[in-house]
Amino acid sequence: MNLQEIASLLDAKCISNDCDLSGIVIDHAYACDLMSDVLAFCTPGTLLLTGLTNVQIVRTAQMLDIPAVIFVRGKVPLEETIQLAKDNNLPILLTNHTLFEACGILYENGMKPIVRDREI
Repeated sequence: MNLQEIASLLDAKCISNDCDLSGIVIDHAYACDLMSDVLAFCTPGTLLLTGLTNVQIVRTAQMLDIPAVIFVRGKVPLEETIQLAKDNNLPILLTNHTLFEACGILYENGMKPIVRDREI
């Protein structure tokens, strides 16, 4: 699924420099508000959905080669977060859906979760 389709499904608004999202294809998504979990479980190429809005989100996305971040619950990131994302060509999208709703919509439309190697 490309990022433009994802934005459409979530009624999301792009606030980054380049909003031509059709060329960014994403197969997996991860939703989390704990950056330690993102670092532990997220894989390169995975879409990140979060309610956290600080600059560490962009830094984490950079480290993990995350192609885009979607902020949920109508949250708007800090200006310094937006600027860092722009400087690094990281698409940032905003949706009013809750984290649960956004994940459900994406899953219902074929988005896959990340693959975990660990068993409980």
